[in-house]
This record gives sequence, C-alpha cells and structure tokens, in this order.
Amino acid sequence: MRVLVVQNYDNTGLGQVGAALAEAGADLDLRRPYQGEALPEDAAQHDAMVVLGGGQNALADDDYPYFPALLELTRDFAGKDRAVLGICLGSQLVARAFGGENRIGAANEFGWCGVSLTPDAKVDPVLETLPENFPIFQWHDDTFALPENAVRLAGNDVAENQAFRIGRAVYGFQFHFEADQPMVRDWSAAFAPLIAARNPDWAGKLDGEMASNGPQADAAGLAIARAWVATI
Repeated sequence: MRVLVVQNYDNTGLGQVGAALAEAGADLDLRRPYQGEALPEDAAQHDAMVVLGGGQNALADDDYPYFPALLELTRDFAGKDRAVLGICLGSQLVARAFGGENRIGAANEFGWCGVSLTPDAKVDPVLETLPENFPIFQWHDDTFALPENAVRLAGNDVAENQAFRIGRAVYGFQFHFEADQPMVRDWSAAFAPLIAARNPDWAGKLDGEMASNGPQADAAGLAIARAWVATI
C-alpha cells in the first residue's frame, strides 16, 4: 500500500492518520509542494492520497501555484477509484476540485467543538461506528458549499459541512480528527503567538479543555483514521 501525503504548511503532520497507516504497513510518499517539491503527474503509482491542512485558503493560487495541479491530481485519484482524504484545507481543496464553492472567512472555529453526524453517516463505512455527537479539534476560518455529487456526513452550527464523501472513498473533513492531544499541545506551542493574537486565553484553557474533550476526541479521531485506511 503506497500512500501519497501532500503537506501544505510547516508543522503539520499526519497524527492519528499516520498511526493508522503505520498499523496497516503503508509506504508513505511525502511531498511538500509549498517548498517546491513536485507532485506526481497522476495517481498511477499510489493507492491513496492524503491532503493535509494549512494556514492558507483554498483559493490562494497566486501564492501557492501548485493548487490547480493538486486539484487535477485529486480528480485523477477519484477517477481511478483510489481513496482520497482531505483534512481542513485539504477538505476545502477537495470540495473545490469537484465544483464546490469555497467561502473564505465565513466560518471561524478554534479548539475542541462538537460536531453532529447526518443520517447518511450512519451507513457510511468510515463514520458508521461513531457516536451521533462528539467533540473534535477545529482550527479554520473558511468553509465551502458541497459539490453536487457529495454526500454530507457531518456538520455543526458554525460550518454546516464538516464532513462529506464523493463516490466510494473520497472524503473531506473540515475538522482535525488527526490532531490528538499530543499534536494539539505541539501546535499550541509552535503556533503560540498566532493563537494568542485571536484566542488570548487559550494557554490558560488548554489543560482544562484537553481533560474535558481530549479522550473522546482522540477515540473518535483514531476510529475515523482506521476506517478510512480500510477503504484503501
């Protein structure tokens, strides 16, 4: 199993998705196109693709000129029935790839927030075992309208479209289910000035929020990661 991992920003990583891929014995091919590394021309050499998050928005082609090629690559993976996973920015790019409207600055969320599954999620192979409501880590300003052929799987009051599926195994998750408690703590240190500028009380709240929400969020996130890997 060879999995392409597209990293779009410094200090991002696979987190619980990486744990699930390691359990499955996956061979990872990490590309950092924002640092000038080339993307594959097509999906022929990979069984699946993960597109990670980042601080940029999904329409920032001028600053990230590889975005159009990434959109085409996403469509090629889908056309070859290869599994795709987009997380946060990755989900916004997957939505864009299939004609969804990106809505910049329309949905600000940070920290552990609740999401609710839709009825379609209860028969979805990746989400069917999850509770109807659970907390999960969020960090985004943007959202999107679903492509016409997408199945809506989760939402909340801030972002109606928190998770969706296209076809058999192309998934977009607005929330950071890959971010377990150690990753959130690492992000809170690595991005401390950025977080403090908009959430000045976060450092003081972190331990309490982690104790209240971390275990349930981690369990949900690992279940999602393992179930997605099983679609490959």
